[in-house]
Amino acid sequence: MNAAAAVESLTRSVEDYLKAIYRLSPEGRHASTSEIAHLLELSAPSVSGMVKRLSELGLLEHVPYKGVQLTAEGRRAALRMVRRHRLIEAYLVAFLGYSWDGVHEEAERLEHAVSDTLVERMAAVLGNPTVDPHGDPIPAPDGSIHEPASVPLAEIPAGRTVEICRVDQSQPERLRYIASIGLKPGVEVRVTDRQPFRGPITIEAEGRTHVIGHELGQVLFCAPRDDR
Repeated sequence: MNAAAAVESLTRSVEDYLKAIYRLSPEGRHASTSEIAHLLELSAPSVSGMVKRLSELGLLEHVPYKGVQLTAEGRRAALRMVRRHRLIEAYLVAFLGYSWDGVHEEAERLEHAVSDTLVERMAAVLGNPTVDPHGDPIPAPDGSIHEPASVPLAEIPAGRTVEICRVDQSQPERLRYIASIGLKPGVEVRVTDRQPFRGPITIEAEGRTHVIGHELGQVLFCAPRDDR
């Protein structure tokens, strides 16, 4: 089976692998077997076996002692799943009353079951959004994706005003807290004070002052405003 045909007949397991490798290999870096195993909560031998299979299908390239990267066909398949996942999240939040801290797991289940036709109808009803509820970019139907540059809030110097553009979604409890203090994508934040040695950060957002820890500041990604 060639890579193009393989993309059209992927199992749920393969789709999960491709999406995980895409997440772990930004900007041309390689994803290691141990990183993939940790993210998917699988054993290293299981991952090694799947990596060999995906390589044989032409969906990834394995470089000894460095790790794996997606091929063009593998990336296309991964972005297809990313588009499905993020559009489902957007639809569930916009129309079915899901909160942004509980939508990820539901989208994980649905992304493998819905048809491309249904996904595109969701996109049309939503007005073809470019980002999901957490600020992650949604790939276009042709597989292209625009990922704007962003910097963790923890790295923004005091005196700068930035806009939150993306929030890490890996911990629902953390998302609930972030939402409770109003730090969602689109909100402008001014850093008024930073303590050294990974200390707390004081910020102003929508007329309120908050003191947040360095760890929380690492998962709030911002777009710096050069003119402020």
